[in-house]
Amino acid sequence: MSVVTVSNLQRMTASRLADMLLTSAAQRSSDATIAIVDVRDDDHIGGHIKSSLHFPSRSLDATMPTLLRKLADKDVVVFHCALSQQRGPSAALRYLREKEAAIKAAAATAAVKGASQKWDGEAQKQQVYILDRGFVGWQEVYGPDERLTEAYRKELWEDGY
Repeated sequence: MSVVTVSNLQRMTASRLADMLLTSAAQRSSDATIAIVDVRDDDHIGGHIKSSLHFPSRSLDATMPTLLRKLADKDVVVFHCALSQQRGPSAALRYLREKEAAIKAAAATAAVKGASQKWDGEAQKQQVYILDRGFVGWQEVYGPDERLTEAYRKELWEDGY
């Protein structure tokens, strides 16, 4: 059993994420290997990272099974909220724990049926990150960039967060 805590979750800078997204877009692949999960709640205004999935933190109890399915084939998953200090890291931690439990349950079922187990390798393949400084930090640099940000409303950010 892995011991993942909020303190040892990996962080990703906005510039690294932007580079990854632009590279992915240039490859024009219909099957993106990166997913961005925005867990902002009522503060999901003023824009969002292009192609991000919106899963409000307050509804994660009900939507976690859907999130697990949507992210199953992704190599990189990046969680964020407004500042990525509380909701983003908490959602990433919860996702990792739920994913680990689902993999163990699937492996146990496979073992009962006598199937080979390749679950652990698949679990280790996916990398989960927290977007450093959240959407607030992202929009400071990439808000106006329509290649990376959708529905950006500069006037909502002029006075700060």
